[in-house]
Amino acid sequence: MPAGAVFLSYASEDVAAAERIAASLRTAGIEVWIDKSELRGGDAWDQTIRKQVKACALFIPIISRHAHDRIEGYFRLEWKLAVDRSHLIAPDQAFLLPVAIDDTLQSDERIPDRFRELQWTRLPGGDASPAFVERVRRLLSHEASSGRAAATPVSPPRKAVPQSGTPGTGSWRSKAPVWLISAVFLGVLAYIAIDKLWISGRTSPPTPPAAPPTQAAATAPATAAAFNPPPHSIAVLPFVNMSGDKEQEYFSDGLSEELLNDLARINELQVAARTSAFSFKGKEVDIGTIGRRLNVGTVLEGSVRRSAHTVRVTAQLINAVTGFHMWSQSYDRDLGDVLKLQTEVAQAVSNALKVTLLGDVPSKIRIGGTRSPAAYDAYLRAASGQWNQHSASELMQVIDDYREAARLDPNFALAFAELSVSLGAYGQYAGPAVLDWKHRAREPALKAIALAPDLAEGHLALASSLTDSLDFKGASKEYARAVALAPGNARVLRDYGVFAVSMGHTEAGLSALRRAVALDPLNAVSHSDLIEGLRLARRYDESLAAYRVALSQVPDTADMQWSSGLVYYALGDIQRARSLCEGKAKEGNAEEPWAGCLAIVYWKLGRSADAEAWMEKNKARWGDAAAAGYAACYAQWGDASKALEWLEKAFRLRDVDLQSLKVDPLYDPLRHEPRFQAIERALKFPD
Repeated sequence: MPAGAVFLSYASEDVAAAERIAASLRTAGIEVWIDKSELRGGDAWDQTIRKQVKACALFIPIISRHAHDRIEGYFRLEWKLAVDRSHLIAPDQAFLLPVAIDDTLQSDERIPDRFRELQWTRLPGGDASPAFVERVRRLLSHEASSGRAAATPVSPPRKAVPQSGTPGTGSWRSKAPVWLISAVFLGVLAYIAIDKLWISGRTSPPTPPAAPPTQAAATAPATAAAFNPPPHSIAVLPFVNMSGDKEQEYFSDGLSEELLNDLARINELQVAARTSAFSFKGKEVDIGTIGRRLNVGTVLEGSVRRSAHTVRVTAQLINAVTGFHMWSQSYDRDLGDVLKLQTEVAQAVSNALKVTLLGDVPSKIRIGGTRSPAAYDAYLRAASGQWNQHSASELMQVIDDYREAARLDPNFALAFAELSVSLGAYGQYAGPAVLDWKHRAREPALKAIALAPDLAEGHLALASSLTDSLDFKGASKEYARAVALAPGNARVLRDYGVFAVSMGHTEAGLSALRRAVALDPLNAVSHSDLIEGLRLARRYDESLAAYRVALSQVPDTADMQWSSGLVYYALGDIQRARSLCEGKAKEGNAEEPWAGCLAIVYWKLGRSADAEAWMEKNKARWGDAAAAGYAACYAQWGDASKALEWLEKAFRLRDVDLQSLKVDPLYDPLRHEPRFQAIERALKFPD
């Protein structure tokens, strides 16, 4: 075993997660030993294992339900050998780094005591975050305070907020390496003049091309040394429309987004999400600033020129730390070859970043796509509208465009998946008919999966539909599949995170939500979902801290204000709760479902007439479709009878907001009631 190598120990059922962790570490240049890939024919198995455990620099036991269930297994001998060795190592030297890949409790009696004495790292499904990879690198290079980071004792339990005399909280949710730069890339790159126009506003001033890489790095601005983004991280900026027709903007934006999605399908890359990357569209912001705002080491930008039957794409990859061009290329293709073009660009970017690709990347990228120019055009038009719609009519146009894409190519799985998502989203405009629109989303989601079983977007759409139907066990399986297929997709992580917290899988859910914020730091939805997840988990101080972070990165939103208002309500600061709950209502958002925040706060302040008025506004807009929300309010008002009546009606109507019933503090006054307990049992929450 090479000096400084990592030993991964796991139950055989967790081999896929172990391989994902190993791949992330190896991509960062870290030596990894796992028995599946390192044992060769003729090796003395037991002798080899003992030798590797004795020689490794860092031992990572992978903890899971599978490990718990296995009462015997060779991994348990590996764990014993590692624990025995740890007692011979100085206490300030890192050696053991336990990793949990699911929500196994740290108190699990089948996990060695030595492991339980240390702080666990949570990597759901084996999705190794850049922070984890960097931590391992530091530990191996002895940069982490004499190794204490890996041996941090478990913190004492957090004090619970007193329940006596303190109102609970709740809500109903809206329906609604650093790498060496080869000298070859420092040469003058040839561009066609018209395709260079968009470069000048962003690219950092060039360093003389004759300078060798080491000298070039030395002449970079001093601030660059302080910027250390994750390895193999990238943002895809919206490509500039060079077609001379503003109406073609949707095509260049859509092609850019599809390239972003293609790169995100490569597990070895960390890709900034669409909302954050596209926030720089039309702004004169230099590459270095973009890199820092998104915490990425490279930026891909380009231009698109479309004619009747062909498309010309020019793309270039820029090092966000140094400002150097790393790669550029122009492509001329027939419109029917756009999917092939996307694959070529994605592979070229990966090669430029020196990413070791795992598996059949072209096949991954082409999953669910189309070769029909007309279907692709309709799909891009819908995708552009999906991000820019602000009304019911605009969202209906998005739905129609996705339907047209699916009609033009009945095998276009991505079109069906996004059609499903859009149909479910239309519920925010449907008032009392919200559940009907959400149910319409099931068929296209099933169609997408039938056409492309490995399409993450299809499984995500079905997970959402199953959640809307209160089939939580089915949704849990679909979310798990979506996360396994797209562990770097912020939308997948965000939706899964909220669901997991609601199901009581708190650590896995919060880990996913934090990862979503890291991938999409300029998206207010990512921040608001994390704030809400922490609130549901009753981590009120952390929720308010997340709100403060959000305000430093994105504009304030109604969701963030109202969620934070309910946190202050839970902490007993009712006046601050009122101020936040009223904030966006005064700006014309009074009829949003979160107006329930005011109904709860006003009642607590003794303003019962105002509270009832806000309740009636919600009922006028949503009818019985928001029954679970009304039940939550009545529970906080102390009217258990009315609360239970509305809760039972919510169950009969299959109100999607019941998904948080298991954990939502707002329902705490009802938890001792037999009628409440019967509903909770009937909902069949997964374990």
